[in-house]
Amino acid sequence: MTARGVLTVVGTTIGGLTGWSEPTPTADPASLRGLFADFGVQVGPAPADLVEAVRAFQLRVGLDADGEAGPATVHLLARYAAEARELSEFRRAA
Repeated sequence: MTARGVLTVVGTTIGGLTGWSEPTPTADPASLRGLFADFGVQVGPAPADLVEAVRAFQLRVGLDADGEAGPATVHLLARYAAEARELSEFRRAA
């Protein structure tokens, strides 16, 4: 297993230990675009736009940048989106 693979496993395990209990959304285009929108990234309507957004996200978080929204990508994307929603709610409440 690569170092990145080990880190992915560790991250998933820690996510479970720290209370991450939301179900991972599906990898359908509408759901993915919604997750990107939650943290301010507007993805164009073309399928290539979504592939490029996924690839850029994967590069940013240290995953293999293949442009495919597999389980690890969707899990991290959902976590980032949830954190962005919580920050938005916090700002509105402040």
